[in-house]
Amino acid sequence: MTASQLVLEIPAWVDEVVAAFSQPLVDDEARMALTVRLSRENVARGGGPFGSTVFAEGRLLAAGVNLVLGSGFSIAHAEIVALMRAQAALGEASLNPPPLALFASTEPCCQCFGALVWAGVRRLVCGANTADAEAVGFDEGPKPEAWVRVLAQRGIVVEEGVLRADARAVLTDYLARGGRIYGKFPPSSSSGG
Repeated sequence: MTASQLVLEIPAWVDEVVAAFSQPLVDDEARMALTVRLSRENVARGGGPFGSTVFAEGRLLAAGVNLVLGSGFSIAHAEIVALMRAQAALGEASLNPPPLALFASTEPCCQCFGALVWAGVRRLVCGANTADAEAVGFDEGPKPEAWVRVLAQRGIVVEEGVLRADARAVLTDYLARGGRIYGKFPPSSSSGG
């Protein structure tokens, strides 16, 4: 049997954290501070160590956190959740959105890398890097080695390492708390199809 409806429930605390964030969201550091705060809160509440926010024309459109553990959906990454929420906020305009800026507490995995290409993102700002996520055990999957250049060729500007130490601290805290490392599969040893 297949599901006729799939639901991702966004915890109410996500919007509460955004509303309680007192720092003006006027620059990359402030926007990343909110993004990292969301990832830290998600860990404290039993979720994965990732957060994301989406801005349009300097205005916060949406916030998301990794919902993989709570939802059971392997694609419920923070970036995907934030982009889906931004698209819902834009309504039909999401098919031709204003230039979006996506803030991610950690560089995108291969899935999120692919998703942002078609989502209207024109600027990607990252905290921790792929090596930081992999150092705690996450498998970020195959993405181009020169992924920043690949995105630049598609008109997407990437800023790396914004508040990296803070974002990396969330990842190491998650590991220290015994957080579950999910989405890691051993390479297939079969040679036939």
